[in-house]
Amino acid sequence: MPTAPHDGHRADEYRALELLSRTPYGRVSVSMRALPFVTVARHVVVDGKVLMRLHGGFGYAQACDGSVAAYGADNLADREEGDESVWTVQFVGTARIFVPGPEELRLFGRAPHSADDAPFVPEYLCIEPQFITLHHLEGVPARRAAHSA
Repeated sequence: MPTAPHDGHRADEYRALELLSRTPYGRVSVSMRALPFVTVARHVVVDGKVLMRLHGGFGYAQACDGSVAAYGADNLADREEGDESVWTVQFVGTARIFVPGPEELRLFGRAPHSADDAPFVPEYLCIEPQFITLHHLEGVPARRAAHSA
């Protein structure tokens, strides 16, 4: 049974955006030709909005433009040995293509050289998060992938 919103709900939303700003990548999800898809995106948080950089060669930015999209990010891969705190942030909102200004481009940093062996062509989306969900797990050991011989 869902829980009722608590007094800290707005604080959780601010905390979720603050946590998003700590990790550079997440996953955007939307339907394309009536089928769901998920792809990686570089994101930055600016004035309560999440700005994303995607590879234009995939056509995903056009598929997202004007649609309700879901976005999620976490710290699963960014934890050091001994850090047993895991967080995940998810939200939905309407995605819009936008043209970043110089300051936003600086925040994104250098773009990848390629995507699937093709030159990386950046396209940008903006989502104003709605229905933000923040989850914390404590006591989750950080594990490194083992290599097989």
